[in-house]
Parts: sequence; C-alpha cells; structure tokens
Amino acid sequence: MTTTPIHVVYGSPPAALTDVLPGAVQCSPQHPGSVDLADLSDGSVFSAAMLAPPGTLERRYALAQVLRALQPGGKLTVLAPKDAGGSRLVGDLAHFGCAAQSTAKAHHRICSILRPAELTGIDAAIYDGGLQELPETDLWSQPGIFSWDRLDPGSALLLQNLPLLQGVGADFGCGNGMLAVAILASPDIAQLTLIDNDRRALAAAELNVADERATYLWTDIRSATMLPLNLDFIVMNPPFHIGPDEDRSLGLTFIKRAVGCLRKGGVLWLTANRHLPYEADMVLLFAEMVQVVSSNGFKVYKATK
Repeated sequence: MTTTPIHVVYGSPPAALTDVLPGAVQCSPQHPGSVDLADLSDGSVFSAAMLAPPGTLERRYALAQVLRALQPGGKLTVLAPKDAGGSRLVGDLAHFGCAAQSTAKAHHRICSILRPAELTGIDAAIYDGGLQELPETDLWSQPGIFSWDRLDPGSALLLQNLPLLQGVGADFGCGNGMLAVAILASPDIAQLTLIDNDRRALAAAELNVADERATYLWTDIRSATMLPLNLDFIVMNPPFHIGPDEDRSLGLTFIKRAVGCLRKGGVLWLTANRHLPYEADMVLLFAEMVQVVSSNGFKVYKATK
C-alpha cells in the first residue's frame, strides 16, 4: 500500500471551480493507470480534490476511501453538479462526521472540509460500495460499473440474438463480463480480449469469466494505442453518455475503432438504443450491414468488414 504522503485527485474537477495541486495522484477507476483508492494507507494523503460520482453508493464509497486515507487535519475539496449528487454532498459528509463549508457556483455544489480525528460510517460505506457478488445475477460487480446490478435491456437483446462465435475476438466496453461469459460458452473461441476503461469492471470480469481464453485490457478505447488487431469478431454495447450528457460521437468512435481492429471479413455485433443514428456511418464503414432485430427500444446490428 502507498505510504508516502501524497496529494490526490479523483476524476476531473473543473479547473474553474477548484485547484488541483501539480503532481496530484489520480485515483479515479475510470482513468487507466490510476492508483486504486483502496491501496492508499490510512493517513497517507495530505490533501484531496474530488469530482464526486453521481450514484449514491459509488459516491459514498469514494468519499469514505478518500477520508480514510486523508490525514487528520488534511483538506478535502469535493464538488459535483447539483443535479448529479451535488445536492447531497453536505449530508454525505455529515454522515461521515465531517462539517463542510459549502458554496455554489456554475450549477455545482462545492464542499470543503478538514478531516476530523474521528470518522463515522466509513467501513459500512466501503462495504456497500465495494466489489460484491450479486444473488440476482450470480455475478460479481460494483456500484459505478455500467448497469452494475442488472443485465441492461440492450445487452439482453444482443445475447438473445448472438450466434455461437468462433476465432479471436474482443468485447469493447466489457463491463463486468456478462457478455463475455456467454461468448466463451462457444468451444470455438480461441481468445477473447475484454476491454474497459474502468478498473472496477475488469476486476469483476476476471472473477466472473475465469476462463484461460480470456485476457483483460484496461484502456480507453477512444485513445488506446495497443488494441488487438486482425480480429474475427467484436461485440459491443457502446456508451453514449459523458457524465449526464448524451454524446453520440462516443459510440461512433467505438465503431470506428472496431473497423480498424477487425480483419477483412471480420464481424461486429452491436446493440444500441433505437434512437441512435449509427446506421448512416456504419453503411459507409462496412462492406455489409444487417439489422438483426429491433425490439423494446433497442436494436442489434451485424456488420461485416
């Protein structure tokens, strides 16, 4: 565990709203290469700046881990959009025994505290927001992972229509490995690379998949320089949000990266919300594209390079 006192940052707090010290150690699980908060020793952090996650369990877990690692008297500045967790920050901090100074700016709630000597509720928040096996799915997952406690409808529709695949492939944005478990049921799979930008997702996927044909890659598909090439197939349920805002270019970037990773004749299996207009670009990027099914607000495509 990290023992040298450090300054940390979690996520990407807007520079106009709070200062991040030069050399601060990134601790967000969605920043590939970052340090895991759980690996920070108690009292090892001098100060922290944090863009809090919107989900209650995820936010309280991250706050609890930062407060645990912060030395008594150390300063934490935490902020969030008012409609994405910000309105609850003062209460969250009070739950941990911290009296916050609170201000509002640019639709954000900004809270500052000096860590008290005694904290409350830390262990429970870390337990509730940590990696856990869910009886509903019989899979490991963690709050903050996409669709962490259920099979989302788009992935369910893809699973219902996915044939037995073969060869070497990849799961772009694998989450906790729900799709990968089904894909690896085919004996003709030689190798499957599970790729996600979230460390928590890959940790859960390694527990869920447990197959020697699976490999794991922690990277952001949008900017990755070492994606697998010459693949026989790729499956994906691409994201289309950055924070609370819809960004359709995100899914299109996933599709374009898939084109570069497939061999000629390789196949992309994609599920997406029905309103997302990927078809216009896919018909130009692939030699053949077929809509396999459209149901309950989602669609599945098979596209051949």
